[in-house]
Amino acid sequence: MVRFKNRWLLVELIPVGSGTPAPIEGKHIWGAIKQSVISNFGDTGWGSVGLSLTVKYYSPTTNICIIRVARDHHKIAWGSVTLLTSIEGTRYIPNVLHLSGDPLSSLMDHLCSDAPSKIGTIKHAQLAAIEHNREIVARHRAQAKTPVAYQDSFETYLESSTIEISALRD
Repeated sequence: MVRFKNRWLLVELIPVGSGTPAPIEGKHIWGAIKQSVISNFGDTGWGSVGLSLTVKYYSPTTNICIIRVARDHHKIAWGSVTLLTSIEGTRYIPNVLHLSGDPLSSLMDHLCSDAPSKIGTIKHAQLAAIEHNREIVARHRAQAKTPVAYQDSFETYLESSTIEISALRD
């Protein structure tokens, strides 16, 4: 039996500019990555990642997404995500937070704490996404200066996003 090896990119899309960005979905992110691969790596680049590239999760609240790509060509996908400038006409700065499924590069995590972590499978990408969601919500709460015991809509968001992220399957 053949098993497909994948890499999982956890990416934060930081909107540039003032105002509220237009709402986007996973299909818009996929289309923008496709255009980035074609313009930066050509048809050969798209041919290598096109069949395996999927946006498995996107949260418009925290602007993070989980992207699956085949192990052999994950660097092309990572490069095209990094070179991404806009999605649906809105400018974004992509920040790769985590690369999962690459155990040999875990040494980089120990040497440089600023580098994206690179260990594990989809489970590690899920845990990193849940942790990042909690960090973002904590930042929002700190900016709003809400008391610790205050119940807000972020609590239900964290519960629902944790369930949704945990339900992702390869």
